[in-house]
Amino acid sequence: MVTNLNARCTGLDIPESIHRVHGLDIRSTAARLASSSLESVDRVESEEARRGDGPGAEQGGSYWFSKRASKEIDSIGDDLNSVSSSIGGGAKWMVNKIKGKLQKALPDLLKEYDMPAGLFPRDTTNYEFNEETKKLIVYIPSACDVGYKDSSVVRFFTCVTGYLEKGKLSDIEGMKTKVLVWTKVTSIKTEGSKVHFTAGMKKTRSRDAYEVVRDGIIIDKF
Repeated sequence: MVTNLNARCTGLDIPESIHRVHGLDIRSTAARLASSSLESVDRVESEEARRGDGPGAEQGGSYWFSKRASKEIDSIGDDLNSVSSSIGGGAKWMVNKIKGKLQKALPDLLKEYDMPAGLFPRDTTNYEFNEETKKLIVYIPSACDVGYKDSSVVRFFTCVTGYLEKGKLSDIEGMKTKVLVWTKVTSIKTEGSKVHFTAGMKKTRSRDAYEVVRDGIIIDKF
Protein backbone atom coordinates (compact mmCIF):
# COMPACT_ATOMS: atom_id res chain seq x y z
CA MET A 1 0.00 0.00 0.00
CA VAL A 2 2.83 2.41 0.89
CA THR A 3 4.74 1.43 -2.24
CA ASN A 4 1.68 2.37 -4.30
CA LEU A 5 1.55 5.75 -2.58
CA ASN A 6 5.24 6.31 -3.26
CA ALA A 7 4.68 5.46 -6.92
CA ARG A 8 1.80 7.92 -7.11
CA CYS A 9 3.98 10.71 -5.75
CA THR A 10 7.08 10.08 -7.86
CA GLY A 11 5.20 9.21 -11.06
CA LEU A 12 2.71 12.05 -11.09
CA ASP A 13 2.25 13.94 -14.32
CA ILE A 14 1.92 17.32 -12.61
CA PRO A 15 1.19 20.23 -14.98
CA GLU A 16 3.98 22.80 -15.09
CA SER A 17 1.44 25.52 -14.21
CA ILE A 18 1.07 24.04 -10.72
CA HIS A 19 4.53 22.51 -10.33
CA ARG A 20 5.64 25.41 -8.14
CA VAL A 21 3.05 27.36 -6.13
CA HIS A 22 3.97 30.16 -3.71
CA GLY A 23 7.59 28.97 -3.81
CA LEU A 24 6.63 25.38 -2.93
CA ASP A 25 8.09 22.67 -5.18
CA ILE A 26 5.08 20.35 -5.45
CA ARG A 27 6.92 17.34 -6.93
CA SER A 28 9.70 17.45 -4.34
CA THR A 29 7.23 17.87 -1.49
CA ALA A 30 5.11 14.93 -2.66
CA ALA A 31 8.14 12.66 -3.04
CA ARG A 32 9.52 13.68 0.36
CA LEU A 33 6.24 12.93 2.12
CA ALA A 34 5.96 9.51 0.46
CA SER A 35 9.58 8.62 1.24
CA SER A 36 9.15 9.62 4.88
CA SER A 37 6.05 7.47 5.23
CA LEU A 38 7.72 4.49 3.56
CA GLU A 39 10.71 4.69 5.93
CA SER A 40 8.38 4.83 8.94
CA VAL A 41 6.52 1.71 7.89
CA ASP A 42 9.81 -0.09 7.19
CA ARG A 43 10.84 0.63 10.80
CA VAL A 44 7.56 -0.88 12.01
CA GLU A 45 8.13 -3.98 9.89
CA SER A 46 11.69 -4.38 11.25
CA GLU A 47 10.48 -4.14 14.84
CA GLU A 48 7.82 -6.77 14.22
CA ALA A 49 10.39 -9.09 12.58
CA ARG A 50 12.71 -8.86 15.57
CA ARG A 51 9.87 -9.87 17.89
CA GLY A 52 8.85 -12.75 15.62
CA ASP A 53 5.74 -10.89 14.44
CA GLY A 54 6.85 -10.44 10.85
CA PRO A 55 5.21 -11.71 7.67
CA GLY A 56 5.70 -15.36 8.72
CA ALA A 57 4.42 -14.94 12.28
CA GLU A 58 1.03 -15.59 13.80
CA GLN A 59 -2.03 -13.60 12.80
CA GLY A 60 -1.84 -11.44 15.92
CA GLY A 61 1.54 -9.99 14.95
CA SER A 62 0.33 -9.28 11.44
CA TYR A 63 -2.67 -7.47 12.89
CA TRP A 64 -0.51 -5.09 14.90
CA PHE A 65 1.80 -4.48 11.96
CA SER A 66 -1.17 -3.64 9.73
CA LYS A 67 -2.60 -1.35 12.38
CA ARG A 68 0.65 0.59 12.83
CA ALA A 69 1.28 0.75 9.07
CA SER A 70 -2.21 2.14 8.62
CA LYS A 71 -1.41 4.82 11.17
CA GLU A 72 1.63 5.86 9.13
CA ILE A 73 -0.50 6.11 5.99
CA ASP A 74 -3.01 8.31 7.84
CA SER A 75 -0.10 10.49 8.90
CA ILE A 76 0.98 11.22 5.35
CA GLY A 77 -2.66 12.02 4.51
CA ASP A 78 -2.59 14.67 7.23
CA ASP A 79 0.64 16.07 5.79
CA LEU A 80 -0.93 16.30 2.36
CA ASN A 81 -3.97 18.06 3.78
CA SER A 82 -1.60 20.59 5.31
CA VAL A 83 0.05 21.15 1.94
CA SER A 84 -3.37 21.48 0.30
CA SER A 85 -4.48 24.20 2.72
CA SER A 86 -1.38 26.28 1.97
CA ILE A 87 -1.61 26.35 -1.85
CA GLY A 88 -3.98 27.67 -4.47
CA GLY A 89 -7.08 25.92 -5.72
CA GLY A 90 -5.57 24.67 -8.97
CA ALA A 91 -2.84 22.75 -7.15
CA LYS A 92 -5.42 20.97 -4.98
CA TRP A 93 -6.01 18.73 -7.98
CA MET A 94 -2.47 17.46 -7.53
CA VAL A 95 -2.94 16.80 -3.82
CA ASN A 96 -6.16 14.89 -4.48
CA LYS A 97 -4.32 12.79 -7.08
CA ILE A 98 -1.52 11.90 -4.67
CA LYS A 99 -4.05 10.84 -2.05
CA GLY A 100 -5.75 8.58 -4.59
CA LYS A 101 -9.00 10.49 -4.31
CA LEU A 102 -9.51 11.47 -7.93
CA GLN A 103 -12.81 13.18 -8.58
CA LYS A 104 -15.20 12.24 -11.31
CA ALA A 105 -15.07 14.49 -14.35
CA LEU A 106 -17.05 17.72 -13.98
CA PRO A 107 -19.41 16.85 -16.88
CA ASP A 108 -20.24 13.58 -15.08
CA LEU A 109 -20.98 15.44 -11.85
CA LEU A 110 -23.27 17.86 -13.72
CA LYS A 111 -25.15 14.98 -15.39
CA GLU A 112 -25.58 13.31 -12.01
CA TYR A 113 -27.39 16.45 -10.83
CA ASP A 114 -29.50 16.73 -13.99
CA MET A 115 -27.51 19.66 -15.40
CA PRO A 116 -26.13 19.99 -18.95
CA ALA A 117 -22.74 18.26 -19.26
CA GLY A 118 -21.18 21.05 -21.35
CA LEU A 119 -22.14 23.96 -19.13
CA PHE A 120 -18.51 24.81 -18.25
CA PRO A 121 -15.58 25.27 -20.69
CA ARG A 122 -13.38 22.33 -21.70
CA ASP A 123 -10.22 23.72 -20.07
CA THR A 124 -11.71 23.78 -16.57
CA THR A 125 -8.72 22.67 -14.46
CA ASN A 126 -10.33 21.58 -11.23
CA TYR A 127 -13.40 21.78 -9.07
CA GLU A 128 -14.41 21.28 -5.45
CA PHE A 129 -17.81 20.00 -4.43
CA ASN A 130 -19.06 19.66 -0.88
CA GLU A 131 -21.74 16.98 -0.89
CA GLU A 132 -23.13 18.17 2.44
CA THR A 133 -23.48 21.90 1.74
CA LYS A 134 -23.77 21.38 -2.06
CA LYS A 135 -21.31 24.21 -2.68
CA LEU A 136 -19.52 23.93 -6.02
CA ILE A 137 -16.30 25.81 -6.86
CA VAL A 138 -14.99 25.57 -10.43
CA TYR A 139 -11.48 26.74 -11.39
CA ILE A 140 -10.73 27.97 -14.92
CA PRO A 141 -7.21 29.01 -16.07
CA SER A 142 -8.31 32.31 -17.65
CA ALA A 143 -11.50 34.32 -17.94
CA CYS A 144 -13.16 33.23 -21.17
CA ASP A 145 -16.24 33.29 -23.37
CA VAL A 146 -17.91 30.08 -24.53
CA GLY A 147 -20.19 30.07 -27.56
CA TYR A 148 -22.90 27.41 -27.84
CA LYS A 149 -24.66 25.98 -30.87
CA ASP A 150 -27.77 28.11 -30.28
CA SER A 151 -25.52 31.21 -30.71
CA SER A 152 -25.73 32.06 -27.01
CA VAL A 153 -22.53 33.10 -25.21
CA VAL A 154 -21.61 32.63 -21.56
CA ARG A 155 -18.66 34.41 -19.92
CA PHE A 156 -16.72 32.73 -17.10
CA PHE A 157 -14.41 34.20 -14.47
CA THR A 158 -11.37 32.20 -13.27
CA CYS A 159 -13.39 31.00 -10.26
CA VAL A 160 -17.10 30.22 -10.49
CA THR A 161 -19.08 29.33 -7.37
CA GLY A 162 -22.63 28.23 -6.71
CA TYR A 163 -24.81 25.65 -4.98
CA LEU A 164 -25.52 22.53 -7.01
CA GLU A 165 -28.75 20.66 -6.43
CA LYS A 166 -30.86 18.37 -8.59
CA GLY A 167 -31.67 20.37 -11.72
CA LYS A 168 -30.36 23.67 -10.33
CA LEU A 169 -27.22 25.73 -9.84
CA SER A 170 -28.04 28.71 -7.62
CA ASP A 171 -26.32 31.70 -5.98
CA ILE A 172 -23.84 31.78 -8.85
CA GLU A 173 -20.81 34.07 -8.75
CA GLY A 174 -18.39 34.44 -11.65
CA MET A 175 -20.68 33.91 -14.66
CA LYS A 176 -22.32 36.27 -17.16
CA THR A 177 -24.37 35.88 -20.31
CA LYS A 178 -25.20 38.22 -23.18
CA VAL A 179 -28.73 39.58 -22.97
CA LEU A 180 -28.39 42.75 -25.09
CA VAL A 181 -25.55 43.58 -22.67
CA TRP A 182 -23.42 41.37 -20.44
CA THR A 183 -25.52 40.44 -17.41
CA LYS A 184 -24.62 38.48 -14.28
CA VAL A 185 -26.07 34.96 -14.15
CA THR A 186 -27.44 34.20 -10.69
CA SER A 187 -29.03 30.79 -11.27
CA ILE A 188 -29.47 28.06 -13.88
CA LYS A 189 -32.35 25.56 -13.76
CA THR A 190 -33.26 22.67 -16.02
CA GLU A 191 -36.76 21.68 -17.01
CA GLY A 192 -37.02 18.80 -19.46
CA SER A 193 -35.50 19.92 -22.77
CA LYS A 194 -35.14 23.50 -21.55
CA VAL A 195 -32.57 25.31 -19.42
CA HIS A 196 -33.48 28.59 -17.71
CA PHE A 197 -30.83 31.22 -17.06
CA THR A 198 -31.69 33.90 -14.52
CA ALA A 199 -29.75 37.01 -15.49
CA GLY A 200 -31.82 39.99 -14.40
CA MET A 201 -34.68 38.22 -16.17
CA LYS A 202 -35.31 34.56 -16.96
CA LYS A 203 -33.86 33.53 -20.31
CA THR A 204 -35.00 30.11 -21.57
CA ARG A 205 -32.72 28.21 -23.94
CA SER A 206 -32.51 24.72 -25.46
CA ARG A 207 -30.82 22.27 -23.13
CA ASP A 208 -29.37 20.42 -26.09
CA ALA A 209 -27.12 23.41 -26.86
CA TYR A 210 -25.27 22.92 -23.56
CA GLU A 211 -24.75 19.16 -23.61
CA VAL A 212 -21.45 19.27 -25.56
CA VAL A 213 -18.29 20.51 -23.79
CA ARG A 214 -16.76 23.40 -25.74
CA ASP A 215 -13.53 25.38 -25.76
CA GLY A 216 -13.42 28.83 -24.24
CA ILE A 217 -11.98 31.94 -25.92
CA ILE A 218 -9.68 33.80 -23.54
CA ILE A 219 -10.67 37.40 -22.77
CA ASP A 220 -8.71 40.22 -21.14
CA LYS A 221 -11.38 41.33 -18.69
CA PHE A 222 -14.33 39.58 -17.06
